[in-house]
Amino acid sequence: MLRPMSWLNDPSAWTALAALTSIEIVLGIDNIIFLSIAVGKLPVSQQGKARFVGLLLAMGMRLGLLFSLTWFMGLTEPLLSVLGRDLSLRDLILVGGGLFLLAKSTCEIHGRLEAREGGPVAKAAASFASVLVQIMLLDLVFSIDSVITAIGLADQIGVMVVAIVVSVGVMLLSAKPLGEFVDRHPTIKMLALSFLLLIGTTLVADGLHFHFPKGYVYFAMTFSVLVEFLNMKLRAPKEA
Repeated sequence: MLRPMSWLNDPSAWTALAALTSIEIVLGIDNIIFLSIAVGKLPVSQQGKARFVGLLLAMGMRLGLLFSLTWFMGLTEPLLSVLGRDLSLRDLILVGGGLFLLAKSTCEIHGRLEAREGGPVAKAAASFASVLVQIMLLDLVFSIDSVITAIGLADQIGVMVVAIVVSVGVMLLSAKPLGEFVDRHPTIKMLALSFLLLIGTTLVADGLHFHFPKGYVYFAMTFSVLVEFLNMKLRAPKEA
């Protein structure tokens, strides 16, 4: 990872950049889903600012981890043993983030099932600071996942930086329309909360060293979204 700009003349580096950027955008789906749910609790006037600050924090954390690789690699050193499994600080962060996602999404789903969603009072209950803290906590978890992927696919720091910046740029452009779409469709919002439950479970499993291909998770999410779109099409004539 020497000579950060030397990769510009390397065709294989451009191939790695395209592949890594695509994967980083896919991984960013987790970030956007949580961001949309968390920001939706704020007054409309604060949502744009929270969305922008949250994604800038996500990019800052990813770049910070990249430029402190020595410290970052130290996160994988065994810290303690639980039930015969050696857990590192990275593992504990993943487990903690997963449990937080499980608790957050469960509370949201419970609130909606109890018909306490959506009104002005519910949105005012969340302060800008509390939402930002939640976003920062999950940004840290998603950033670790993102940087581990980047290190595994590219050996040039410049390639990793460009891929992360581009993927966050795409997230910035898509976060608002996606959030508005989720807010307009209650069933999509419930589906998004279910995705957070799934993502939280995978984070806990990963932290405890129960690894399974994330491609299966994203395939299941994509299939679920396609089925929901078909359901929306079927409901449209009745709602018109």
